[in-house]
Amino acid sequence: MPVEHPGLRGIIWSRVHLGSPMKLFRCDHCGHMLYFENTRCERCGRALGYEPQSNSLVSLDGGPDVFTAPHLQSRSFVFCDNARHGACNWLLPHQPGGDPYCRACCHNALVPDVADPVDLGRWRVIERAKKRLFYALLRLNLPLATRKIDPAHGLSFRFLDEDTAPAPVLTGHDNGIITIALKEADDAAREYRRTQFNEPYRTLLGHFRHEIGHYYWDILVAGSAAEQGRFRQLFGDERADYATALRRHYAERAPSDWQLSYISAYATTHPWEDFAETFAHFLHLVDTTEMASAFGLHLRPAVDRTGELTAQIAYDPYARDDVAELMDNWVPLASLINNLNRAVGQNDAYPFVLGPAVVEKLGYVSRLLYAAGHIGWTVPGPTGPIPINRGPLSQ
Repeated sequence: MPVEHPGLRGIIWSRVHLGSPMKLFRCDHCGHMLYFENTRCERCGRALGYEPQSNSLVSLDGGPDVFTAPHLQSRSFVFCDNARHGACNWLLPHQPGGDPYCRACCHNALVPDVADPVDLGRWRVIERAKKRLFYALLRLNLPLATRKIDPAHGLSFRFLDEDTAPAPVLTGHDNGIITIALKEADDAAREYRRTQFNEPYRTLLGHFRHEIGHYYWDILVAGSAAEQGRFRQLFGDERADYATALRRHYAERAPSDWQLSYISAYATTHPWEDFAETFAHFLHLVDTTEMASAFGLHLRPAVDRTGELTAQIAYDPYARDDVAELMDNWVPLASLINNLNRAVGQNDAYPFVLGPAVVEKLGYVSRLLYAAGHIGWTVPGPTGPIPINRGPLSQ
């Protein structure tokens, strides 16, 4: 039956095509291994572009403006307009007069002055993190509307320079608008803030994943009384005053036993923050597990007598709503990642404890996102509904 949201309409459809696993790509011309951000193959020198519809990093013929992709039936493409600033490697179908921005960059509302080399460099770093976020959102087939087609609920990003902004810049989300301070792209500045706020973990990609969690709470939870009821059973009542909760958190800090029920100390602040932190961690787990699967990782430590740290990671976590299976793969993988970090003198890459209450919350996020991904979402348009995720596909 149809699923409705203010400004959004969903039609259930039969099958989701989730594409091939990410992060490990090969040049379709010479077979060389590629990274998601590559713009040229280091072996054969061919130009490369990421085509999101097919989830392919493809070699290109032609140019300098219009290219063809031999791997994609020699269809014609152009690069996103932000490629000229070194900030994007995504492709769009060649459509003269069409939108010059790709599936991810079309959500940018405000970007820094590209004439400033420092801000340009920071923006490039920010865009790399944002592209990995969008990779996950597209794989999960979540609704993505721009402010242009949905002024009330569309998603947009503002990347602001604190040194020139007329008001203090706070990274956060407000009714579909996500603001990221440019200094978050500076490793030293971000580390200073991590220490200042007593955080064990602070990354640019983590910011994106957290703030997008707030956005999808508005889209997937706020508009449904039934979903709000399920949410409150696990996360608490979001109607508690947010400003008061935030002041209390910074004055009193998290309770000493917070790890029993929360993924992070900050998650104890308010149910909204608990959801956003859990949402972000779900994306962490799914994305990293997919990478391990792409590498064909098989873990069988000799010291593991119970099998707790043994795993052969050979599945697509984007394709199945099974948090137990995700945990079975994640626990040994997280142990490997942390021990590798320690071996080279670094702190744990994943310094978190996943207790039963946290796993239950992760399961809620998993079910919520997979359910949303099996719905064809639309927004009203001047000539009819406009799809904002992939449309119905045949069996």
